[in-house]
Formats: sequence, structure tokens, C-alpha cells
Amino acid sequence: SNRTMTSTPLNAALAAETKANPPKPVEVVRLEYAPLKYVVSKVSLDFKLYTGRTLVESVLTVTDNDLQKGESDVGGEDGLVLDGEEATIKLLELSVDGCEGALVADVDYILKPGKLIIKGDTLRRGRGASKNETVMVVRTTVEIVPEDNTQLSGLYKSGDMYCTQCEAEGFRRITYYPDRPDVMATFEQVRVEANAKDFPVLLSNGNLVKEGTCEGGTNGDTRKFAVWSDPFPKPSYLFALVAGDLGCLEDSFTTMSGRNVALRFYSEHKNVSKLIYAVESLKRAMKWDEDTFGLEYDLDLFNVVAVESFNMGAMENKSLNVFNTSCVLADPKTSSDANYFRVEGIIGHEYFHNWTGNRVTCRDWFQLTLKEGLTVFRDQQFSGQINNCAAVTRISNVLTVRGMQFKEDAGPMSHPIRPDAYIAMDNFYTATVYRKGAEVIRMYNTILGTGGFRKGMDLYFKRHDGSAVTCDDFLAAMADANDTDLSQFSRWYSTSGTPTVTYVSSFDEEKGLFVIGLSQTSRSDEPLFIPVALGLLDKETGEEVLPTTVLELKEMNQTFTFPVKGDVVPSILRNFSAPVKMVPASGVVNESDMAFLASNDTDGFNRWDSAQQLYAAAILKVMDGKEYAETLDLVLSTFGATLTDASISDDAIRAYALILPGESTLAEAVTVVDPPAIRNARKFVKKAIAKKFKTELTAAYEKLTACVEADTVFKVDGESTGRRRLRNVYIGYLCALD
Repeated sequence: SNRTMTSTPLNAALAAETKANPPKPVEVVRLEYAPLKYVVSKVSLDFKLYTGRTLVESVLTVTDNDLQKGESDVGGEDGLVLDGEEATIKLLELSVDGCEGALVADVDYILKPGKLIIKGDTLRRGRGASKNETVMVVRTTVEIVPEDNTQLSGLYKSGDMYCTQCEAEGFRRITYYPDRPDVMATFEQVRVEANAKDFPVLLSNGNLVKEGTCEGGTNGDTRKFAVWSDPFPKPSYLFALVAGDLGCLEDSFTTMSGRNVALRFYSEHKNVSKLIYAVESLKRAMKWDEDTFGLEYDLDLFNVVAVESFNMGAMENKSLNVFNTSCVLADPKTSSDANYFRVEGIIGHEYFHNWTGNRVTCRDWFQLTLKEGLTVFRDQQFSGQINNCAAVTRISNVLTVRGMQFKEDAGPMSHPIRPDAYIAMDNFYTATVYRKGAEVIRMYNTILGTGGFRKGMDLYFKRHDGSAVTCDDFLAAMADANDTDLSQFSRWYSTSGTPTVTYVSSFDEEKGLFVIGLSQTSRSDEPLFIPVALGLLDKETGEEVLPTTVLELKEMNQTFTFPVKGDVVPSILRNFSAPVKMVPASGVVNESDMAFLASNDTDGFNRWDSAQQLYAAAILKVMDGKEYAETLDLVLSTFGATLTDASISDDAIRAYALILPGESTLAEAVTVVDPPAIRNARKFVKKAIAKKFKTELTAAYEKLTACVEADTVFKVDGESTGRRRLRNVYIGYLCALD
């Protein structure tokens, strides 16, 4: 076939028009989703990188959409709809195999702002040009200038490197393509060519097929090329390309089926020595995913690039994860324990996307929480279990939910985890979609149990591997695998704001019954399905008389009754079993109950949370000029009990239980925020604690210091980091005395 090619780009007039008259933003609505009539099933790309000019040749194998079922495509056009930003892409060549003669604008194809539509008649003329009668082949050549790409979306040059960031809609800035997550194509061949001296490392997704040198450089410079092939279908947002002069740290991992996977970590040469912990973290994540969910890595090579010039934090591109160095580099001389935990968590998160996001992806961007909420939950579980610090990890995660997500829910940006409309998708990479989304996934785990959740995950992958699906598909897999009705639970996906659960309890001594009433309020017109984890502790002995039991709050008001031998103290919302605010019906926290739970609760999270509520009550009374002596006495007795409790074997738990609430947390509890008043009241309570326990704090600090100094090898396991955290808490109180 003859290609349509002129010295003037085919989309030059459109680019000039949209520059002069930028199109108005268009709102995208979730319920208006429609599949495309034609989709791309296979892709071949050829990148030739030159200074100030990059050529991208694409060969798209196009087929009818099996899922389309007779509906027209989104634009109402009978044709192949390709996305492309004419301000970034110069369309130099366009052809359809089997169509003789140059394609004619407005006859064979249509250019619109952000779109190239190849008409259905044109495609049908080309059908069967190859041996396969069911496919059509579309070829394009475009020119882009990565050096001018200041949006850092698509292919851009930063420093001495070329890099891509295609999520959510960056691929349309590289070439014309159906740039939406429900088009999953096999990128059969990606060839990358560049100057051999400046860009010795050329990476893309999948397995390396071949590499070598070739001619074609300016001034006779040697060119290098690499050809990559990814056998797994993926949406365009998971495409990646990296070209630069990078050092490499190599290792390997043997999967549960015995396959050897090469692990290659690339970074600037000066940073390679700081990649060791990231490599170890990846191997732990790969093993954990096999042990916990039976999910095995699916290729023979896994590349990770960690560079200073990457604009995002991290990106899960298939088999080529790209990170900013701040998320991956760790060194005992310069990195804190928090840095190490962050590296491990982020490495785990991006790796876990290989199944929850890559193998099974989102049908549309409204379903973003399907991959992000689920993967955040998975990385939280990994971090807590791999370091034997589940309670500490949970406390840290809930602090983020309460500190960031609850604020978002209470402000003008409040939105459900699955939004109903957007103008710019990038605005929805939020704490709600990620963090609250993870809490919603955790509620499945709480309601169904660990075994039931695993059954649901197994069915989810069995049904949808290689597909682009919705949050409803995930809920259906969880429900069907456990033969249960979760239709009411789906309201979490469409309800914005933070629900409030109000509780009131009583003890009937004659009948030996403990009764707790729960009421819910939210922005949902109908009641949510809220799992409330409850434990009961004997008021006299502190013994647990009811281990953690999940109450299913499905109505606006419900009452639950438990036979008990004596009066009890309830431990409510254990492990933060739902992302809600839990408040007593009286409006006032029972301080003696909080002190009791802070000293006796068997749930690590609630033990910490009870102490936080008690500490906050004292600080706020000091700030408001109210009588605080009785509350401060409870604080001091609770602090002293926690400081010396031999039953607490985890130093990190003890550390968290001794720390006062932060100023931002305290600000959430007042109507009018007065930062100096909050700070001064907090300092007052901290100093009172330090004065009371100066001798004990000093002895404990010196004992831990001796332990830390006796460690000849630096470790970042749960025990070592807990010891260092607790030591810092002790010195923090002692410094308050100065």
C-alpha cells in the first residue's frame, strides 16, 4: 500500500487550530462508558532517538472488538478511534495495509482535537491484506520532541536520560493509539535505537530479544539498538522505555515452580551501591506473594530503574518498574528506619501490581481504586507480616488515613473511592482512592476472613486474568467464592465522606448480659455494611472474656447482646476494622475505660488508640483551661503501666503507646485551631510525664542505648527498628525537661 506522507505533517493544520483555539475541557462520565468498535490486539513500535527529534513508527494489528456486541464506539464513529495530542505529535505517515493509493483526509480518516479516526470503510478495504482475514493493519510514523516535553507525561528527556510516564494518559503524547485501559494489546516488538556512547542501556517491557549496533548516526556516530518483546497483553499506560548511561546491580530469584528470574536494578553509577536493600526487598515481596496468594512472577526478567530524573514516585510498568531514587536508595550511613520501611513498602507495592493492575487491569479510570486500593492493602499486609510488626504497621497506616484521607473527606475535594465523573483524570490520584480504597478491601478481608478473602482472590484471577474489569467484578468474585450476598457492601464504592458510628453500652447484672447499641450516619441514603470488630475485657481482672468478634452493622440502628459473668469494658473497632469515626452516644469519652484499655487491651491497635484518646483529653483540657488534674492522673498511671509492662514484648508497640498525639491530630479535635495553644498544652503534658518518670525513662534509655551500641551489624528487622524507635521516644521525653 502507498503511505500518505507529505513534508508537512498531516495534523499540522489541526495543531495550529487547537493552539489558536484550545478546545474546552470535556467531562467524562462513568455511566457513559462504551467499548470501542475496533481494538488493537498486537503492536510493534520502532523508536529512533536523536537529539531534538525522535521518530516513532507503529504497526497496529486491528480487530473487531468481541466485547463490543454491536454497539458503536465512544465517538459514535464507525471506525478505529486513536488518541493523540497534535500539539506533541507530528503525524508524518499513515497507511492501512491493502488500501491502494494515499489515504485522503475526511474521506478515509478524520482528524479531530485529540483524535485520529480511521473510517470503518477504510479498515474494511484493508481487511484480509495479511493472511488473517479477520485483522487489519494500520501503520503510522510520527515525530516527537522529548526534550521539549515539560509535562513529563509520555516520552521525555530529563538530564542525560530518556524516560516515559504513561499513566494515566501519556501514551497519546508518544503516538496515535487507543489510549484507554480496556484496550489490552500484546506489544510483540519494541525496537529502541539511540547513540551508543550516550545511551548504552536501552530498556522496554518484557524480554530482551536482541541488541547490537547499527549505522544511521549523525557525524558517523555508532548507534545501538535493542529489541524487546512482552508476551502478556497490556494497556498502553503500562508501556515503558528508558535510555541512558546507567549502572546495574544484578541478582536472581527462583520462583515456586522452579523458574529462574534475572533481577536487574539500574541507577546512576554513583547510586548502584545503595540498591542492595531494594533488591532484597523485591525478593521478599516475590516470595510473600507466592506464599500468601499463590501468585508467581511470569517472565524470565524483571528490570527496575531508579533514577533521579523520574518525575513520579514510582510506576509499575510491566516488567520494567521505574522509580525516583528517593523511593529505592537506602544506605545505613544516611537512611533512617523510616526510609528503609518506605523502600520496602514501595518496592512491594509496585511489584504486587504485576497481578493486581497489570495481569488484571481497570476497564476505565473510574475503577482506579480497583488496582490501587487492592495493591495498597497488599503492600500493607506484606510490610506488617514480613517484619512481624502487624500492629505497628496498622497504627502507621491508620494515622495516614485519619490525617490525610479523613481531611480530604471533610473538605471540598471529597469524593467516593469510585468517582462518577472527571475532567482531568490526574486529579483522582488521591488519598481517598488509594488509602480509603485499601480500607474497603480490608473490610472484605475482615468480613470474609483471611481464607474467604483468598478464595475470592483466586476466583477473581481465574475469571479475569488478561482482562480489564470493574470494581463490581471484584465484588462479585468475593461474593460468589464465599456464597454470600455483598450487594449492600457495594455502597462503599459510591459514598463520599467519613461515616460516623455511635455506640452506647450497658450491663444487666441480673441477667448477666452486656448490650451494645450501634448507630450509623453517612452520606449514603441507605445504610452501609460496616464491620465493627469487638472484644470484651473483664472490668475486674482485665482478662479478655470475648475474643475479637466481627459485628455486621447493616442497619441504621442495631443492638448486639452478649452473655457475660461480670461487668466488662468493650474494645470497639479493633484493628480499625472500618474507615469510620467511632463516637460515644454521650459525646464524651469514658476516660477510665480508655485508661483501662490502654493498659489491658489485647488488640495492639486499640491499646494504642485508647491511650491516644486519653492523652488527647488531657491536652485539650489543659488548652481550654478546664480542670485537668483527674485526667492527668489517669494519663500518668497509664503511661507508667505501659512503661513497665513486662507483657509488652514489642518495643515498637511500647513506643507508639507512649507517644503523645501529634499537633495535627489534636487540631482535628477542636473547632477553632490555635496552633500555639495546642503546642503549649502538649508541651505541658509531656513535661509533666517526663518529671514524674525521669528516673525510669533515664534507666530505660541507658539500657536500650547499651543494646543498640552492642549491635555490631546494622539491621532493619522489626526488633532492631523497634528498639531504636523506643529509644528515641525516651530521649524525646527527657529532652522535654530542659
